[in-house]
Amino acid sequence: MNRHKHIKEPENREETTMIRLLSAFVIALAMAAGPARAEPKEINLTVASSHPLVVPWVGFIKSVFMAEVDAKLAQAGNYKINWNEAFGGQLYKANATLTSVEEGITDIGWVFSYLEGAKMPLSQVAAYTPFTTNDVPRLLDTMTELMDAVPAFRKEWEQYNLVFLGATAADDYDLYTNFPVTKLSDLDGRKISAPGVLAAWLRGMNVTAVNGALTTYYTDIQTGVSEGTLSIALGILPTKTYEVAPYITRVNAGVVFSGGLAINRDSWDKLPEEVQKAMVEAGRTYSQKHAVNLMERHEFALDKMVEIGKDQSPPVTITPLPAEERRKWVDGLPNIAKDWADAAEAKGLPGREFLKAYLAGLKARGETPGRDWEEGL
Repeated sequence: MNRHKHIKEPENREETTMIRLLSAFVIALAMAAGPARAEPKEINLTVASSHPLVVPWVGFIKSVFMAEVDAKLAQAGNYKINWNEAFGGQLYKANATLTSVEEGITDIGWVFSYLEGAKMPLSQVAAYTPFTTNDVPRLLDTMTELMDAVPAFRKEWEQYNLVFLGATAADDYDLYTNFPVTKLSDLDGRKISAPGVLAAWLRGMNVTAVNGALTTYYTDIQTGVSEGTLSIALGILPTKTYEVAPYITRVNAGVVFSGGLAINRDSWDKLPEEVQKAMVEAGRTYSQKHAVNLMERHEFALDKMVEIGKDQSPPVTITPLPAEERRKWVDGLPNIAKDWADAAEAKGLPGREFLKAYLAGLKARGETPGRDWEEGL
């Protein structure tokens, strides 16, 4: 007896051939698909800032840098970062951005080098060369280039256990006052809030520089401590300082390098090379997009202040400082860039060469500084 007679045999040769072809096709598909992809390895990192996400260069950490890193890693599928976000001063304030990344309080954070003149003197070059550039992309491209080309500049960051990822800037500086300014003599005897190095931008004029910060300008002007400020639109708009200083005089005094996104070196060394590469590339994208966005936001902020303040008394108005008056301001300044370079040299840093390289980088990108800051070097 045939023990297998209950098993149905193919009815004909054509049916047998079809079954074999289908089987081969299924096997081929499985082989083409390859083995099932393993789940990506998860990496936990903390990212933080002293400032909230509404600040442009902080918001871009999340919307650009983190998003770019995630997208690049997702393509390969080998790694995935679990971001622990602590923005808006949850871990530290503005006076501790450097030490907090240095000590690993956060893995990644924005370092406000503009407040670290003693520890990071070369990072202040743009602050000591006012009236040089109003173009943020050109400024940040130059600073990024210098970070790659000048060992002393890179060391200035790396000596604090940092790996630099991307550059940031502050927008253009103008005058915001409670009196109209159409010529420099209108500033004679006035008190203008200009903290830190900004006080040097007023040297050569009969002006008293008053120390302060964005958080104090409104009250200082309201109470007569000062009568205006040399500041940035993206700081004046959210603090509503235009309410007490409605006369905006466009000086176009310049944009400055304010710091950058950095990662703790110990955290960096633990990352796979693929993740490091993704972060370097995302950092450059972050810097480039931030630069363009800052230019757009500056103009938006000025227009917004006029719109919001049109019904106050006096209304917010914007008036350009006449070219000949701006020229007087520029020419009347002492050579603060040379003073800065000399001070850097006294600390054993290549201040003069760095200043020359900075100016050369801007000129190569089409900028024409309003002042020959190399004079006398």
